[in-house]
Amino acid sequence: MSDSELILFSISSITAFLLIFIFIKTKQYSNFNLPPGNMGWPFLGETLGYLKPYSATTLGKFMQEHIERYGKIYKSNLFGEPTIVSADPGLNRFILQNEGKFFECSYPRSIGGILGKWSMLVLVGDMHRDMRVISLNFLSHARLRTHLFSEVEKHTLLVLNSWKENSTFSAQDEAKKFTFNLMAKHIMSMDPGKHETEQLKKEYVTFMKGVISPPLNLPGTAYRRALKSRSSILKFIECKMEERMRKMIEGNENFGEEDLLNWVLKHSNLTTEQILDLILSLLFAGHETSSVAIALAIYFLPGCPLAIQELQDEHIEIARAKKKSGEIELTWDDYKRMEFTQCVINETLRLGNVVRFLHRKAIKDVHFQGYDIPCGWKVLPVIAAGHLDPLRFDQPQHFDPWRWQTNGSRGPSSNCASVTTNDNNFMPFGGGPRLCSGSELAKLEMAIFIHHLILNFHWEIADADQAFAHPYVEFPKGLPIRVQRHSLL
Repeated sequence: MSDSELILFSISSITAFLLIFIFIKTKQYSNFNLPPGNMGWPFLGETLGYLKPYSATTLGKFMQEHIERYGKIYKSNLFGEPTIVSADPGLNRFILQNEGKFFECSYPRSIGGILGKWSMLVLVGDMHRDMRVISLNFLSHARLRTHLFSEVEKHTLLVLNSWKENSTFSAQDEAKKFTFNLMAKHIMSMDPGKHETEQLKKEYVTFMKGVISPPLNLPGTAYRRALKSRSSILKFIECKMEERMRKMIEGNENFGEEDLLNWVLKHSNLTTEQILDLILSLLFAGHETSSVAIALAIYFLPGCPLAIQELQDEHIEIARAKKKSGEIELTWDDYKRMEFTQCVINETLRLGNVVRFLHRKAIKDVHFQGYDIPCGWKVLPVIAAGHLDPLRFDQPQHFDPWRWQTNGSRGPSSNCASVTTNDNNFMPFGGGPRLCSGSELAKLEMAIFIHHLILNFHWEIADADQAFAHPYVEFPKGLPIRVQRHSLL
């Protein structure tokens, strides 16, 4: 057989195999009333189109075209699996509320490979519940009000006080510095600026670049470098664990008792591997999403000057009351008075969509609104779709904090339309049994950062930039801003 004949035979064989594969798959689900859609190429499906970067304040061309063509619930082939994509808020709530009953978490293997098999993000069932209990206990309301509250303000001021007059820098990097230092202190009692903290941060940056890169474990790839950094980070955490355990054996019970690592060693029966993955996943979750949300607020606010004015009025009133009483540090009561700030936070999370979609899998055959979701199929609830739906949010592309006011009052500008909004359509932290355990901490971080930012700085975007989703939200240029100090008191 000649080379040309061999090539022709190979192509014919592959084509025949693919056609047979498609036929078998089609026959297998012929009794189901599947949503309309396009399964794309075998194996690869439509994954490349789905993950193509797009503006974070939109659904992207791929998603928008599919919704217009097939509706808010459609089928596809994504991440190597047959998939039901849901841009329908009703189905999304149903999916999240029925975790463990009809659906379960199902992230791609590459995510588990880099975050670890014991990561809270990929765990399901009893083990996830146990890990979540640990997280919730350490992020309890009482702990937020006491120890964590003061730490958040302290780390906010460390970052803002380093900003120089008329300087230009990356707001995204500064937000990441704030949240990373806070989590490093919170988890392992590591002080900002110290050599070990900076070295861990450097490894973590490399690690994060791999999390959002194609999972190609080849020399020179971001994924391979991230796996190497993961190994270095875990070795560092393990050394911290061994040091703590020695201190405990020696009877020094007060060593690091305020941090998560010490708490887990004292109050859980987790193995070393489980503790390592838990700490890595919490460092990832607690640092990345909060920093992006803060950067988004810095990005959105200059486009709505009246929101800045209302924030200034709110925070000047809080600061003057504190000055009059002779207090310096913020209190929980001050935080609860930041009502318009909470509107800004909600609107930032709605329009910016830090978490775009979630990975789930049907563990039973499910029937919803006339469609069938076969057992074993991947299901992607697209949270951003509900947040940007004009049927649920008036003028969804506008940054409008006043839409969150519950008293029916309106913002003073025609540029920011106002509407009272149904919270059932708002799910920035997911929902159901897997609702983000750090949601209250994230909102606290944003509020305190905004408080000191508004009182002490005027800022402008120094170079045109915008948030892109690919699939995690990030500013390609790092969101360069120019700042000037001012005092509103």
